[in-house]
Amino acid sequence: MEYGPPPLFNQGVSARARLAFFSFLAIALIVVDSRVKALEAVRLGVGVVLYPLQQAMLVPGQMFERVGEYFTTVSSLSRENEALKRAAVERAEQLAQAEQLRVENDQLRRLMGARDRVGSKALLVQVTYESRDRFSHKLVIDKGAAEGLTPGQPVIDAAGVVGQVTRTFPMTAEITLITDKEQTIPVQIMRNGLRGVAYGGVDPGTLDLRFMASNADIVQGDVVVTSGLDGVYPIGLPVGSVARVERNVRDQFARVVLAPAAGVHSNSHLLVLLVDPAAQPVRPVETKRDPARRGARK
Repeated sequence: MEYGPPPLFNQGVSARARLAFFSFLAIALIVVDSRVKALEAVRLGVGVVLYPLQQAMLVPGQMFERVGEYFTTVSSLSRENEALKRAAVERAEQLAQAEQLRVENDQLRRLMGARDRVGSKALLVQVTYESRDRFSHKLVIDKGAAEGLTPGQPVIDAAGVVGQVTRTFPMTAEITLITDKEQTIPVQIMRNGLRGVAYGGVDPGTLDLRFMASNADIVQGDVVVTSGLDGVYPIGLPVGSVARVERNVRDQFARVVLAPAAGVHSNSHLLVLLVDPAAQPVRPVETKRDPARRGARK
């Protein structure tokens, strides 16, 4: 049975004939073009005409490619930025550690120089922590009775007196700073030899030179050192300098405020002078005698 359109729709050349004709025409054009290049101009013209359409068709692909490159670049830059930040933090930590080591090294050098100047046997100790009690000024160090520490031994740094060992344990010890209100230290003014006793100050981080006459020869800036009269602190250790002198004609005593010479709150290493306070002779305090009394005795 033949399947085909009804005779009413069969008009013109049949489909097979058209297929054969166009196949022959295509083969002929290929042969002619390969032989004489007759269609080169036609091809060029068609290429020129179709070029805008080709570019338009490429735009979506190029856009997707550029968007992908953009996100890839952003991600790469983000990773690089994070890496640079980590490197910067690591370098900052290394610089901070190097600076800390340099400061500690300088401090240790100064402490060694202070030990040579004092001339007595001393033990280098490290501050473990500071007392949390705001009403007392105490430090805990990493050496104790096992290293020969006993209560009463003076503690110094490269600049001067820091405090005194007040309690010892087998492996640690407690230091009371000279700025503590319960601490006293016999001192003298280096300029004129005037003696007195320095107490932990009323103002935080200071000392008070108490019971000094209102007309005493004391001026701001005077250097105060240990007098050695208590037999604990060697003579001549820097204690501080006069920061303020308050005189009142109605008061019998002047108020003398001292600024400590040592870094009482800024040291990581200290020197404990290994002296035996019980074996140190206490020097008597020389007082001026009344001439009338001396005459009477004669």
